[in-house]
Amino acid sequence: MSALPARADAVVIGGGVIGTSAAYHLAEAGVDTVLLERGSLGGGASAHTAGMVRTYFPGDPHTGGMAVRSLNAYHDFARRTGTPLGLKKLGFMALFTDEQEIAAFGAGHQAQLAAGVQVDLIGAREAAELNPLVSERAVLAAAWAPEAYHVDGLDIVRGYAAAARDHGARLFTHTPVTRIDDDNTVHTPQGRITADSIVCAAGPWSGEVASLASVDLPMTPHAIEMLFTDVPPSPHPELPMTMHAASGLRIRSWKDRILLAMGAPKGGETREAWLGRISGHLGALFPALDGIGLRRAWSGDFDASPDNTAFIGEHPTRRFLYAAGFTGAGLCQAPAAGEKLRDLLIAK
Repeated sequence: MSALPARADAVVIGGGVIGTSAAYHLAEAGVDTVLLERGSLGGGASAHTAGMVRTYFPGDPHTGGMAVRSLNAYHDFARRTGTPLGLKKLGFMALFTDEQEIAAFGAGHQAQLAAGVQVDLIGAREAAELNPLVSERAVLAAAWAPEAYHVDGLDIVRGYAAAARDHGARLFTHTPVTRIDDDNTVHTPQGRITADSIVCAAGPWSGEVASLASVDLPMTPHAIEMLFTDVPPSPHPELPMTMHAASGLRIRSWKDRILLAMGAPKGGETREAWLGRISGHLGALFPALDGIGLRRAWSGDFDASPDNTAFIGEHPTRRFLYAAGFTGAGLCQAPAAGEKLRDLLIAK
C-alpha cells in the first residue's frame, strides 16, 4: 500500500456506497480527493442489504425525491463509470391492513408524485396478482411502485471506486481514523493527512468519526438481520419486494427461496419470540409460507437518524461535511448524496 499523502483538498472517511459516491463526484469535479476506509470497500452496511433500489418510501417524499434522482444516475451508471449494474426491475409494494394506512397514503400521494415518485393505490386483488403469495383476505389495499430494482451493492461500490481512481482519487483500505485535529489533520495507523475539508460517510460509525472532530451527529446504530426461508414446497415466480406497512416485514425472491427482514429482536425480546412474530405475520399475509422454516442469512448495523431521514450537510464553523443516517436506504440515495456533498464542498 502506498503512503498517505501529506495533504488533500478533501478526505472522505468511509468506503461504502455513500463514501465512494462522494469520492467519485468530488474527483470528477477536479477536487484532490483521498478516501480512507477502516476495512474493505463495501464491507460495512453496503454489504448487508436486500440489494434493492426503490423510489417509494411511505410517508417520506423527501427520501423518495433523493431516490428518484439516484435511480436516474444508476440508469446512466455504465456510461459515467464504465461499470454496468445489471439492474433487474421487480417493483415494490406496501401492503395496507388498516384503514388509517390507506388514509395516510391518500394524504401524502400528491407530495410523492411531486417528488417524481411513481406510486398508486391498488386493491387487494391486484396486489395478489402482482405477488401470488399475498392473501387477498388479509389485505385491504396496497401501494404499488413499479420503479424498484434488484442491484448488487458491491457493484455500485466497485464502479464508483474505479471511476474515482480514474479521476485521480486515492483510496486507502484498512486505514481506520484514530484522531482528527482542529486543523483537520486526520490520524491513522498508517500515517496522517491534513485536509482542507473532511467528508464523513462512515455509515454506522459516522457518529464516532464525527465525535473525533468534536461534531455531534445524533446517530443510533440500527441492527437488522436478514433471513432466508427454507425452499417453499411450490415454485414461486419472481416476486416484487413486498412490505407489510404495519410491521415493516419485507420479503422478496432470492433464487429458490424467500429473503425477508423485520428488523431485529426488540430490547428484552428473545430471538425465539421475534421469529415467532415474523412467522405470525408470514402466515397471515402469505399463507403459502405459513410454518415455513427460517434461517439466518446475514446481519449488520445501519446508521439511523432520529427521524430516519438522512443527515447531509456541513458543520457551521469548521470544514467538516457529513452524509449519514440512511437507515438501510443508502443504496437508494448514494448518487444524490454524492452530488449534494460535492456541491456543498465546492461552494465553500
